[in-house]
Amino acid sequence: MDSQTRRRLQQFKQSLSARAQPAPVRTPSPPPPDDHTLFMNAVRGSTPLRQDKRHPHPSAPPSPWPQRQHADLAPHTEAMSDFWPWDELAAGEELLYLRPGQKLDTLKKLRRGHWLVQAELDLHGYASEAARQQVAEFLHAAQQARRRCVRIIHGKGLSSKNAEPVLKLKLRNWLVQRDEVLAFSQARPADGGSGAVLVLLKSKRNP
Repeated sequence: MDSQTRRRLQQFKQSLSARAQPAPVRTPSPPPPDDHTLFMNAVRGSTPLRQDKRHPHPSAPPSPWPQRQHADLAPHTEAMSDFWPWDELAAGEELLYLRPGQKLDTLKKLRRGHWLVQAELDLHGYASEAARQQVAEFLHAAQQARRRCVRIIHGKGLSSKNAEPVLKLKLRNWLVQRDEVLAFSQARPADGGSGAVLVLLKSKRNP
């Protein structure tokens, strides 16, 4: 075998030996540290401060809205004057009223008891000023509760001076000055007759 052939065989043997060796195993590189790990590494060895975990929030100043809201909703008796340009009630005259702009049929329905009475106020035993306050608060509360028809018992005045229905006339004056009152009429005999009045209120709209 000549030297050239021997050299080729030796190169071929070396190439076979190289192929037989396993490929080196590559170790995967570790993932980059996240923000938390970087932060902890940065503050390693530091001493944490001791403090209360609760943050002392300053107290908010009181809002004027609740007070303003209460003032808007409060009944105003000063808007219910005793002096109103009505003619004096004749003996036995019914209490009747229909706010301008309302259908005449509304008053007819009220007199016939079309609406169910949903609340009642009895003024027996009240002096004039106390009765006015009671009426103002009653009408205000009734509309807030979305009552449509209420009854106010004013009495027939049998126990008053000269047996005159004092509250009957005053009540008429008060009611016509209330914006929420659409109509009122003397109650039917079964509901109090001439000693009571049925009042129809405006529908309160949803806020």
